[in-house]
Amino acid sequence: MPRGKTDPELPIFSSEWLILQTKPIRMLHRFELPVDGIPLPRLFTWPFAYTPHTLSRLAAEQVRRYVAARDEWRDELSRGKMFGVLAVCDADGRPGFLAAFSGNLGGVNRHDYFVPPVYDMLRPDDFFRREEAAISLINRRVEELGRSEERRAAQAAFDNAVRDAESELAAMKRSMRLSKQSRAARRAEGADEAALVLESQRENADLQRLKHRHKTLVEQARARLAEHDHEVEALREERRRRSAELQMRIFSRFRMLNARGEERDLCDLFAATPQRIPPAGAGECAAPKLLQYAYLHGLRPLAMAEFWWGESPKGEVRRHGNYYPACNGKCKPILLHMLEGLDVEPNPLLGIEPPEPRIVWEDADMVAIDKPSGMLSVEGRSGVRSAEEWARERHPDIAGPVTVHRLDQATSGLLLLAKNKEAHKALQAQFIRHSIKKSYIALLDGHVARPSGEISLPLKLDYNHRPRQMVAPDGRSAVTRYEVVGYEGARTRVRFYPLTGRTHQLRVHAAHVGGLNAPIVGDDIYGAGGARLCLHAESIEFDHPADGRRICLRSPAEF
Repeated sequence: MPRGKTDPELPIFSSEWLILQTKPIRMLHRFELPVDGIPLPRLFTWPFAYTPHTLSRLAAEQVRRYVAARDEWRDELSRGKMFGVLAVCDADGRPGFLAAFSGNLGGVNRHDYFVPPVYDMLRPDDFFRREEAAISLINRRVEELGRSEERRAAQAAFDNAVRDAESELAAMKRSMRLSKQSRAARRAEGADEAALVLESQRENADLQRLKHRHKTLVEQARARLAEHDHEVEALREERRRRSAELQMRIFSRFRMLNARGEERDLCDLFAATPQRIPPAGAGECAAPKLLQYAYLHGLRPLAMAEFWWGESPKGEVRRHGNYYPACNGKCKPILLHMLEGLDVEPNPLLGIEPPEPRIVWEDADMVAIDKPSGMLSVEGRSGVRSAEEWARERHPDIAGPVTVHRLDQATSGLLLLAKNKEAHKALQAQFIRHSIKKSYIALLDGHVARPSGEISLPLKLDYNHRPRQMVAPDGRSAVTRYEVVGYEGARTRVRFYPLTGRTHQLRVHAAHVGGLNAPIVGDDIYGAGGARLCLHAESIEFDHPADGRRICLRSPAEF
């Protein structure tokens, strides 16, 4: 059956579309360690939140050994690279694995050990070369026009007109100030007032005429310059249009398969997303490469994992050897299509029923709860129960907004909820004024040497890896004070005092090399993951929204 045709009933190993292999598949690697006793996964990995299967871990270890032995990549890989593995079965049911890297490696997209790209951006089709040559000609023409003698003369004339206008107008204004001082002195000596007024009016009229004359000269010079720039701007617009069209034609070359043999290109897959067009680098991550190769060669996907090698990228938090989920921005629309036809694990973030929160304080105006880890603060699309839902179920007569502030789903601890509009407004105003004091307790995976300090790392959303945050100079200010509480083996117990309230602030400030360089235990976004995130909002101090008395609440952490 030709690719591009679809049949929802077609199994992955149907002889109608698989070409039987008469020789070993080149990129399929066998496990070095015996895997006969390891049960094969019943469901394929949900790639956006997962615990790696044993086969994935064994494959990753084998890839790490291979990569570590390649001296020619050492410098490049030390700066950081994402790798991926896909455990598969061949047509005879024998397990093996495929390996891939994201982007390119050593300046090329193809290496014998790793699966090839879906479409090789570094060895493009003839259409790309032709269009790239046309765009290069436009670039050269733009440069030539910008350097031409006529254009330079027009620019000089415009600059001189502006400079002359500024100089003459400034000189006249200085002269007018002196005249004004002189008139004031003559007025004090009894000079004729009508004559003084007439003199002032003449000077103002002269100034307006000078302004009009220079405005005309500047506009004339600007128009002559614009004549030269008109062609340049038209060429730039043509360049923008052709570059965008070329990019979309390239994206159309990424024709992604799924387990049913159905094929869709990146333009189609991203058309329904908020950005509508694929982001740069879409289709070049490890996971899509692995699945594409498996489908093309009749290999049944069993489990996958992606891991980071090398230093963390600037602004991000990646730790050498840690496993990471597939990105949402570049990969989610692609992988949701490519997984169709496979039996996939359910999203582990959905369908979780968190335990009931514990009430710490309650009166007619507000309730303070100890939110359990796993409960959302506000209602979301995931279907996981939220503290807001809990409050409205318990108090159906609540009018207006309930949630005053938020805690991450994985963070436990004290959360304030309002029972009426007035209480909500009064409590939120305290957060805006920073008069509410909060502290968090956290267990960090690493040794923090300094007993106390302050972390200031501005944060902004990493759009391709939502909800991850990244450190960036143009991010929003984020400041945290901390003090070491004690050491527990290789771990450090720390108390955090956030002075700002940014998303994932404490998690990034703990994990980032510019912060404490020790991720919170159980952090599945910036650390190695685990049973739960060991971050707990242990205390909060605020003014009661009705009577103004100072309230201080505490809740001990369970870890």
